[in-house]
Amino acid sequence: MHAAQDQLTFDELGTPLKDTTFVVFDLETTGTRPGTDGITEIGAVKVRGGEVLGEFATLVNPGMPIPPQIVALTGITGAMVYEAPPVEEVLAAFLEFARGAVLVAHNAPFDTGFLRAACLEYGYPWPKPAVVCTVRLARRVLTRQDTPSFRLGALAALFGSQTTPNHRALQDARATVDVLHALFERLGPQGVHSLEELVDYLPEVTPAQRRKRGMAAHLPELPGVYLFRSPSEEVLYVGTTRNLRRRVRQYFTGSESRGRIREMVALAERVDGIECSHALEAQVRELRLLAAHKPAYNRRSKNPRKSWWVALTEEAFPRLSVVRLPKDGALGPFTSQAMAKLAADTLAGAAGLRTCTLRIPATAPSAKPCALAEIGRCKAPCAGLQSVDEYSPSVHGVQSLIDGQDTVPLEAALRQLEELAAAEHFEQAARRRDELAILVRAIGKAHRLTALAAIPELVAASPDGSGGWEFAVIRHGRLASAGVARRGVPPMPVVDALVASAETVTPDAGPLYGAPAEETALLLRWLTRGGVRLVRTAVPWAEPARGVGGWQGWLERASTAAALEQAVS
Repeated sequence: MHAAQDQLTFDELGTPLKDTTFVVFDLETTGTRPGTDGITEIGAVKVRGGEVLGEFATLVNPGMPIPPQIVALTGITGAMVYEAPPVEEVLAAFLEFARGAVLVAHNAPFDTGFLRAACLEYGYPWPKPAVVCTVRLARRVLTRQDTPSFRLGALAALFGSQTTPNHRALQDARATVDVLHALFERLGPQGVHSLEELVDYLPEVTPAQRRKRGMAAHLPELPGVYLFRSPSEEVLYVGTTRNLRRRVRQYFTGSESRGRIREMVALAERVDGIECSHALEAQVRELRLLAAHKPAYNRRSKNPRKSWWVALTEEAFPRLSVVRLPKDGALGPFTSQAMAKLAADTLAGAAGLRTCTLRIPATAPSAKPCALAEIGRCKAPCAGLQSVDEYSPSVHGVQSLIDGQDTVPLEAALRQLEELAAAEHFEQAARRRDELAILVRAIGKAHRLTALAAIPELVAASPDGSGGWEFAVIRHGRLASAGVARRGVPPMPVVDALVASAETVTPDAGPLYGAPAEETALLLRWLTRGGVRLVRTAVPWAEPARGVGGWQGWLERASTAAALEQAVS
């Protein structure tokens, strides 16, 4: 009864092993280092359904001497390969012989490593075939009681191979064919009948995982979001994919090796799928579902409001404060409190804002601007201020920078940096440079996100790779609607329908008009990809003309300098 429950349905079988073409091959080499040592012989056997379809065998001139110990092992001498073709000529013929087949080798990483290195050296694209290693397969199928050794000679003797391996490529490949077929015979009772099951079988997978693979049977092969649920309907895990059925099935195979996720799969009783028009919609829905359910087994994006922001306090002598809830005129978002604090300190130092948390009266006596100044321990820029009016230009400069009206504080910070370098305080100058670069990048990101969130409605299209289009309707930094127009379908009626059915978005307070920062950033990355086109927009999409766009060249130079310092340190 249990075996019948575990049996795959016809549509899950994939490619049966008896219908799969395998090219079983072996290499002889001058040593063990791909890219340094050379190939001296290639031998291969093409098989399907137990029938030999062809053989490939040739000596190869490695372009280097063959070490004596290799000659003693293989019997291949320099005289034998003197007139043999070089590997760049042999490689094209072998790749054509193996085209479309699954490669099999005994200790496959060794042999494929040499082939990949040769492809890289001579400009051949590596075809990325499926690869089966008979050593690894034998270790999964056999125990130490079956065989004390997993060497090719020991396995060939165990299975009664008609060919005895002798460290010559074709002879060893023929022996490997017999070993492969004998291992396949032992896989049948374990429920491995297709190529896909064989690939999944090679890593270790528990019976409990394998029994649950039917949980993916109802899912379509379309982009979307999947939710693993516990017996109590609690959402355990949320993920996104371009192919729901294929991705979810991987959780029930050996390809899933994360212990935390295996534990989640053991608890799960059901998988729900939400079909999406395209990958962007799936990614946005994933973010929203993570925020709504906060699944225990997801590690990211559980709280879209977790970003940190830098804002001026409402005091007579304002300072920059790190806050969780953004307000109008705030700078952000920052992914961590530490990054926000660093940006705030850098900006305060450049603009001349106070950094202490003590209250200062509106009219500060010059002798005692605060309690710390009284005892000579105040290092804040506000020390010695006469009035609010004297302090206000610094506040105005900071807010103008955040709003994209000018970059006066950044220019002041750059002058400070140059003064440090001129005084040969190079370590301090490098630290200030890196801090200033972080601030400039944060301001640039804030301007880009704010510019997108300010647009009431924007419609964009991305090629789907098959002659059609993927559409997104974005309102105030949120995805309001998504759809596709496949090849041959008039796109504009689809756009009109998507706009008419799009979600109504009411802007809220704050620099992003209430939009989650992570969703707006995701949409911005999609919009700025190559090939994406704007279909229509309610208002022009533009960043501040006096923002930090002109600092891009300085940022590149700063990044290069930091990378060079890191390389030599």
